[in-house]
Amino acid sequence: MANNWAIAIGINQYQFFQPLGCAQADAEAVKDFLVTNCGFLSQQCLLITETSPPFGDRSTYPTKENILLLLEDFAAAFWRPQDRLWFFFSGYGVNHKGKDYLMPVEGDPNRIEQTGIEVRAFMQSLQVANLDALLLLDINRAFGTYADAYIGKETIELAKELQMTTILSCQPEQFSHESRELGHGFFTAALLEALRYGNGSNLTNLEKYLSVRTPELCQHYWRPTQNPVIVFVPKPQVTSPQLENESEAKVESSAEQMISPPAPSAPSSSSSPSSPHSQKRSSNNPFLPQLLLWSIATMLVLCLIVVVLLRDRAGFRLAEILPPSLRTTTNNRKIVKVSPQPNLTPSPTLLTQPKTQLIIPQVTSDPQVTPNPDESKQRNQALLELGKMSLSQNQASDLRLAINTARKIPPGDAKYTQAQENIKIWSRMILDLAQSRAQQRQYANAISAAQLVPQDQLVYSKAQTSIQQWRLEAKQYVSNMTLIDAAVGLIRAGQASTYNRAIEVAKKVPRGEPGFDIAQKSINSWSENILRLAKKRATRKEFKAAIETAALVPEGTAAYKEAQDAISQWQKNSQ
Repeated sequence: MANNWAIAIGINQYQFFQPLGCAQADAEAVKDFLVTNCGFLSQQCLLITETSPPFGDRSTYPTKENILLLLEDFAAAFWRPQDRLWFFFSGYGVNHKGKDYLMPVEGDPNRIEQTGIEVRAFMQSLQVANLDALLLLDINRAFGTYADAYIGKETIELAKELQMTTILSCQPEQFSHESRELGHGFFTAALLEALRYGNGSNLTNLEKYLSVRTPELCQHYWRPTQNPVIVFVPKPQVTSPQLENESEAKVESSAEQMISPPAPSAPSSSSSPSSPHSQKRSSNNPFLPQLLLWSIATMLVLCLIVVVLLRDRAGFRLAEILPPSLRTTTNNRKIVKVSPQPNLTPSPTLLTQPKTQLIIPQVTSDPQVTPNPDESKQRNQALLELGKMSLSQNQASDLRLAINTARKIPPGDAKYTQAQENIKIWSRMILDLAQSRAQQRQYANAISAAQLVPQDQLVYSKAQTSIQQWRLEAKQYVSNMTLIDAAVGLIRAGQASTYNRAIEVAKKVPRGEPGFDIAQKSINSWSENILRLAKKRATRKEFKAAIETAALVPEGTAAYKEAQDAISQWQKNSQ
């Protein structure tokens, strides 16, 4: 049985940004609502603010190191595949060199890569954990400092690529606002209203409410308009976790008495069920409602026929699975819908199961798949068939679409034998793509591709074995990269001791695990930096300081031997 988890982060007192007034209250309110109204267990809801209590022996003060370590702890000890996670963040975000970052309390606008939390790495870590995640990001953009860097643009693209349900508080070119009088950010206030009064039963209802209520609050408190952005995979209408509680029925039934959400327009009296004119027409003309129903049914049947005909067109089939989203803009609201991957069962909850479709690396052949003598000819034929369908050999989703198309050819057809050979080749090509991604440590992408290998193919068992292996490696990689990031965060330019401490942290990355090579390169580079600082002091005739600095170069690093030789020389010079 899947468990419900929640992480709510709210940061007010930034060290390098203008303080916020309501971010901490936003996080506390979201966490409290999930526990009080949605049945989330308190011990499975993590609050990260400046004043939040420790979680076990971990501090929850919202530094980058603490946040990443807590996420690592949850992934290693608590989370299981298909568990549901609500992740809420209220604080500053920055776009730097095209990448989005969530800024922790010590986030420095002059050292974004070192002090910020990269959104791509964070979202991919959630996907690797195979969580059913919903991201709620009330991101503030610093006025003036990053006027031309639109935070949120990359996050939207990542949400589409990873097919991870994400709700942003405003469009990338807008600013999020808060009001001390209201006590919350406008987005969070609208979100809490929607959940509390039954307008968050599914994403469609939630989107409708947020798209109207958020700009309405901005106007009421005399702030520039902000329009939320929602990215989600279309799925059947289902209820959100808070409506699973029996007590929620009472809340929903009394919603109209407690709040009246703005409606686009009021119904006319002629169409009202209580209108005497409409009742009279209904009683005098009983045939008219039936005629209307027949007309609607006929139109629906005709539409279905047109859709079926269009689906046989290769161009229309291609459009169904390619990543570009369908965008609908109504009343200044933005919602991005991502087409689900073929042959994957949607998750039975409001939250969507993360999947990925990112940039595909160059494909290499799988050395363990032994081709038959006609493999080259058959592969060329399979590639030719892909070209006829305008599909790409470097897109796993395209290859799966080609397989689904080939399956429609019935036995006895002249093309049936070739179609079956093509299916085998395309299946192996999907696994080749996945293996190539894994070799480049794009584990989430590799797993996403391997999941498209059909179950009835010989390479399916190998794909499943690889998926399990890549999930393990991915967890190791995320854990090790977290250590390396923590090491980088210790470094201060010009301070040799900080490089030494960083090296000791990076040494904790186990040999043979993913990320070990990166750690070793970093360790060698930092040892050379220490030696460089020592040499600078030696050139100023500060031999004692130079010797003390060079002694910080650890044994086994690239600069160790040179540092020891330099120490011997400087000891002679200082005598």
